[in-house]
Amino acid sequence: MGNSLFSVLCLSFLFWGICYSLSDHERDRIKNLPGQPTDVGFAQYSGYVTVNQQAGRALFYWLVEAPASRRAESRPLVLWLNGGPGCSSIAYGASEELGPFRIRSDGKNLYLNPYAWNTLANLLFLESPAGVGFSYSNTTSDLYNVGDQKTAEDAYTFLVEWFERFPQYKYRDFYIAGESYAGHYVPQLSQLVYERNKGIKNPVINFKGFLVGNAVTDDYHDYIGTFEYWWTHGLISDSTYKLLGLACDFGSSQHPSNYCIEALTLANKEQGHIDLYSIFTPTCNITSSPNRNLRGHYPWMSRAYDPCTERYSEVYYNRPEVQKALHANVSGVISYPWKTCSKIVYDNWGDSPLSMLPIYRELIAAGLRIWVFSGDTDGVVPLTATRRSIDALKLPTITNWYPWYDNGKVGGWSQIYKGLTLVTVTGAGHEVPLHRPRQAFILFRSFLENKPMPS
Repeated sequence: MGNSLFSVLCLSFLFWGICYSLSDHERDRIKNLPGQPTDVGFAQYSGYVTVNQQAGRALFYWLVEAPASRRAESRPLVLWLNGGPGCSSIAYGASEELGPFRIRSDGKNLYLNPYAWNTLANLLFLESPAGVGFSYSNTTSDLYNVGDQKTAEDAYTFLVEWFERFPQYKYRDFYIAGESYAGHYVPQLSQLVYERNKGIKNPVINFKGFLVGNAVTDDYHDYIGTFEYWWTHGLISDSTYKLLGLACDFGSSQHPSNYCIEALTLANKEQGHIDLYSIFTPTCNITSSPNRNLRGHYPWMSRAYDPCTERYSEVYYNRPEVQKALHANVSGVISYPWKTCSKIVYDNWGDSPLSMLPIYRELIAAGLRIWVFSGDTDGVVPLTATRRSIDALKLPTITNWYPWYDNGKVGGWSQIYKGLTLVTVTGAGHEVPLHRPRQAFILFRSFLENKPMPS
């Protein structure tokens, strides 16, 4: 019955040439994820898009649409990218930050995220580049030959092919978002989309702007701001602070010199056993359940926060029934376990430009919407690094630094520049939607509406 109905639909739509597209994306529909709550009210799709036929390189995606009750068909599409380089957007963005589900500590069951961003937009999570998560290549050398440019080109090819598979998203308002080393991925992909849209009156990829959080932006200013943060927060000694400034001056953060590595190793030793991604929250203790024991001692910390959360995703996404439901690794082409981050990809990362600021200048001049946000308890890509990088753009200020509010309480601060908006989120670490889900939701809503943070 289903096939005959589809045949009728194919004949009906043959004139429009979209029969194949309908078939293709319907094959990617997720019927039900193991452990998923019932009646979620939104559609999900996942699968592979081949970005290089000859190499057998394919990227894995997961689309979570807005609920039907919130008119998914009229809401924008947002691509989310995590960084690393080599870390999975399924592991982080989808499963512990802005996605619709969180994974319980048993690694088997899911529960709803009350501040999921798909209530505001249709979310497209991409595991990129090949070798990360479920994304793969049949050419082994691809995993050892990675870098910024190839990642951006493959992501662009993915988008072009994906929009053919999902023609209902053509011409829809489209944004790119991400965090951490996606501070490179997001502007680089944005630049490719913008430049390849030039001269097209009504582009299929209707790109409107980008949003990045705790983003690697400019190595020189990021280094200065990071060392400054460590010192002012009492994480390193005076002597090490001075040494870092000398050893890592003008260097590459992705490919530091041996002298810089020695100084960073000394700083790491002085910092001790802390979670540098969230300097005031407890670390994950694998021998106990730290969130149950310690949560009450941190009343300012979101009750949703669990420092062991990424461990649950490694259990969940390695379950055969989960992979089957996601249409992931269907032919058993991936011989290794799914991991939150790929060490091979990270260790072999090649080209990594020192600065994204030239791209910022180009896209600001083009009039695209650009928002940058920062959790202020992140010690990896801290607020001081972000502020120094933005300051280097020398943009005129439209609205000076001001506190924004959530239910009468300060949620952070913001400054609006000509062509760029900066937002801080107080008490949030590197993964802002994980530590401050409600405030991150308000931030995302303000970005989509292009309205200042509530004051």
